[in-house]
Amino acid sequence: MISNWQKSTRSGQQTACVEVGSTPDLVGIRDTKNRDGGTLLVDPSAFAALVDAVKADRLR
Repeated sequence: MISNWQKSTRSGQQTACVEVGSTPDLVGIRDTKNRDGGTLLVDPSAFAALVDAVKADRLR
């Protein structure tokens, strides 16, 4: 079970954000406005690839 949810420190006090939590085998992604609305679970390597693509501005 994922219990260490975090949002970006750049979000400040905003509540319309995405939170990310992890276990050794999964990364969970959820909406802070609706935490009970569901969680997207992905493999850590897939999440790392997404983060790399975002940082490299390859998602246009």
